[in-house]
Amino acid sequence: MRVPPRHLASSDTAPTSDVTRPDPVPLRAPYAGPVPVRTAAPPPAPATALVRRARKIDRELARTYPDARSELDYDNAFELLVVTVLSAQTTDRRVNAVRPALFAPYPDAATMAAADREGLEAIIKSTGFFRAKADTLLKLSAALVADHGGEVPRRLTDLVALPGVGRKTANVVLGNAFAIPGITVDTHVARLARRFGWVDPATAADAVKAEHAIGALFPKRDWTMLSHHVIWHGRRVCHASKPACGACTVARWCPSFGEGPTDPQTAAALVKSEGRA
Repeated sequence: MRVPPRHLASSDTAPTSDVTRPDPVPLRAPYAGPVPVRTAAPPPAPATALVRRARKIDRELARTYPDARSELDYDNAFELLVVTVLSAQTTDRRVNAVRPALFAPYPDAATMAAADREGLEAIIKSTGFFRAKADTLLKLSAALVADHGGEVPRRLTDLVALPGVGRKTANVVLGNAFAIPGITVDTHVARLARRFGWVDPATAADAVKAEHAIGALFPKRDWTMLSHHVIWHGRRVCHASKPACGACTVARWCPSFGEGPTDPQTAAALVKSEGRA
């Protein structure tokens, strides 16, 4: 008869094994380094077809406007910065008209920073919003003297830190005074980029987003002249209210063809030989 094993009493000794057990593995110390930061994924590259079409448009605009350039008159970076600030809410032609009288007494940042406010306002009055613009020019000039030795800086971050200077103005100065490529997203560039299908309406409404989206379609070396081509076309042919579609040299690649008159004679009557008066 099989007898069940008895329970071991406290005084009993449990049988031992001949197998040697390994020492327990020590726990790994908790990670004490910096917490990894999850960065946003880069925006997707634009479609190849869109890039090709956009570049065809720019090449054709370059042939259409071989003399495209800034339509503001200037002799140096300081003058370009000032006249670009003055061009807000007015025309380049009107700014050019006051330029000689403005820079005769105030040829540099130091003299303009010390200008008499009433005298400065009188000179630029015809450009509109002259009190606000005079205040901006005085502060801008003072900042140039205090922070940059009276010179216009060559970096975007330094330019946009100046009073009255945004990315549009900064890119105008960088591209035209210093040959540093930049895309100037003014009302014409935003409108035509939307009509050409380069950006969607929401992106066109945001100048910074539009700048980056348009820039992704073109080599960086082309950005400044691209801006001139598009601005010239916007001022002369692709108007805001009634584009001259029938007289447009890039109509074959424009998805918005038909927003304006398509009849060649009707459209030709809408074309301007130069920018806004």
